Amino acid sequence: MSTPYVVRVAEDPADREACFAVRKEVFVGEQGVPEDLEYDAYDAGAVHVLAVRDDGVPLGTGRLLHGEAAVAQTGAGPSVGSLGRLAVTGSARRLGVGAALVRAIEEAARARGLAAVDLHAQTHALGFYERLGYEPYGPEYLEAGLPHQGMRRSL
Repeated sequence: MSTPYVVRVAEDPADREACFAVRKEVFVGEQGVPEDLEYDAYDAGAVHVLAVRDDGVPLGTGRLLHGEAAVAQTGAGPSVGSLGRLAVTGSARRLGVGAALVRAIEEAARARGLAAVDLHAQTHALGFYERLGYEPYGPEYLEAGLPHQGMRRSL
């Protein structure tokens, strides 16, 4: 059985625009995150991954921050990357797209010599990340008006 989508690093401007369109649909449209909070200065230097259906329709995205950007985001050392902006369109949920995106981000982190990946999970998604090997740490907090929990996985 063939996979109905592929996950790849977003290399060109069209891929990046597809990533941003998915984020706008999910975070701004569905969750009410203000658009000026959704896009930030970290986008320019991040590794973006994109899941696309066989016919080219974007299904999901996520990003990896590394180096100084990750340190600023996580407060950890330079060997820890920051997974963020993971979003899957409503029609693609429960197809394994989110897990495939997380694994692609982890692979990008390994390729950059990182030892762990940190993330800020919306609390409703804790079980999803725990099934992928992430462990919660610290207290729950609000980010963009939504409850979040810090999580980390060693690679």
